[in-house]
Amino acid sequence: MEQIDKIVFGDNQFFGINHRSQEKAEEMMKRFSKLQNILDVYDNAFECGVKAVMLNSNERAMDICDYFRENKSKYGDIAWYPSIPYPHKYANMVNELGIFPAINEVLFKNNSTMGVLSMLAKGASAAFGKDAIKMMEMLIDVEYKMFKGLNVKCLFLQNVITDLILGYDIPDFFQRYCEFIRKKYGILPGFITLNMPYLKAKLEEWDIEDVVICSSINAAGFNMHPSKEEYERVLAENDPTKYQMMAMNVLASGSITPAQSFEYVNGLNVQSVVFGASSKGHIQSSVDAINLK
Repeated sequence: MEQIDKIVFGDNQFFGINHRSQEKAEEMMKRFSKLQNILDVYDNAFECGVKAVMLNSNERAMDICDYFRENKSKYGDIAWYPSIPYPHKYANMVNELGIFPAINEVLFKNNSTMGVLSMLAKGASAAFGKDAIKMMEMLIDVEYKMFKGLNVKCLFLQNVITDLILGYDIPDFFQRYCEFIRKKYGILPGFITLNMPYLKAKLEEWDIEDVVICSSINAAGFNMHPSKEEYERVLAENDPTKYQMMAMNVLASGSITPAQSFEYVNGLNVQSVVFGASSKGHIQSSVDAINLK
């Protein structure tokens, strides 16, 4: 399995996401309403030694990806870790349009005639046989389009979908997702989850290996389900040649200091850390503090 980057720069700060402070979230949303302010932070991150980016497929992601595609000679070695889908985009669309018009909007808007015909041929069984797996593949194709041409290393499925399907105990979905990502795009499949121990146990049960698991891992135990202790046990026993672990929410949304955060994560069997910051000083201090085994 290809080794993932030890340090990945996240995007929550750009899109008004803060799990503990709505005021802070609104402040960030206002600041980063201008694309140039986002690009300036990326440049700061790269100057600090960051060489990988996680980006969710939200409404602003296309503008960001367009910029990096247009300046590929400058940023060509940057690795990308997209996460799909952006749940609010679909929820809002369904609320505004209804379920079937929303599907039509997602699958066929801004696609060429040949692209639409290709998806229709591929998705015939989805339309008439109610094959949810085929529909999943079509939606992945649509979401992935915005990252085309970038150096994508791993494609993550957002925890809203991962944990929902995990709760229904559907191995076919996970198996087909991984197969599709590997065969069509030649990259690593990844899953974001709020319950890493359970997801890993089910993947082992279903003989699904060579995947990246991204989950909250922090000294405060924030969003670590079922418990911080269970995470520590599973991480200690994990074989990273089968399951590479990426830690997110390492700062527990600011409830613990960076020193505490990275000292804790550095002592675990974790292969990668994704973090977000908006100032060059905070980015540099985080990069300097990350020293994974």
